[in-house]
Amino acid sequence: MSDRLAGKVAFITGAARGQGRAHAVRMANEGADIIAIDIAGPLPPSVPYDSATPDDLAETVRLVEATGRGIVAAAADTRDLDALRAVVDKGVAQFGRLDIIIANAGITVPEAWNETTPESFRDVIDINLTGTWNTVMAGAQHIIDGGRGGSIILISSAAGIKMQPFMVHYTASKHGVTGLARAFAAELGKHRIRVNSLHPGAVNTPMGTGDMMAALNRANETNPGLMQMVTPFLPDFIAEPEDIADAACWLASDESRFVTASRVAVDLGATQF
Repeated sequence: MSDRLAGKVAFITGAARGQGRAHAVRMANEGADIIAIDIAGPLPPSVPYDSATPDDLAETVRLVEATGRGIVAAAADTRDLDALRAVVDKGVAQFGRLDIIIANAGITVPEAWNETTPESFRDVIDINLTGTWNTVMAGAQHIIDGGRGGSIILISSAAGIKMQPFMVHYTASKHGVTGLARAFAAELGKHRIRVNSLHPGAVNTPMGTGDMMAALNRANETNPGLMQMVTPFLPDFIAEPEDIADAACWLASDESRFVTASRVAVDLGATQF
């Protein structure tokens, strides 16, 4: 790895495992100190896959520390703006700055449109959209105060460019995240803060655990064939978390210094079909 993020500090949500952990470890390997949060506990009842645990978050801490970089980590819910601000403030007090925000935390719930409950709709919107707004609000002023500019990366989805069958709430939330990135980019640009949305397709993470595949199959049975709408062009079919972290690291670095308000897809071509 290079030192292209040397001296910088990154705030990452959903960092206990999967893509969030990959972002934290990759950026630490590139020289950044990390402020990491994760709910590290039970997710809403409608979520069909296993929740992250305190042990998962502790493992992220171990992996980051093994790179020689520092990390401030805490269990926090992105729906709680005050909790996020407290963790970010602590991290900035320890490391002295903030340069990068990665709003990665999110959930997904596969279910047909007419089986979606008000509770699951609210949970997905609150975590994926309001939680992303909270993440930016908790950290952006620290980047502004540093006077060096910075990079904010909002993790959307292929569903934020095209759509995801059997996930009306998820699709709506991820389109909202795409809009947030463009809107924040416009207003924060004067501070040399770049804001982009990153759009993974299928990624090999713990979102595939528990009853997730069974829930997808049940939903698909209500309208067979719709899942073909997100068929990728490349034969790999599914990316690894580290593939998404590669793109995030580029967006965080000076190599992308003139890239802002962009939708960056890492989806094997799925949104083009």
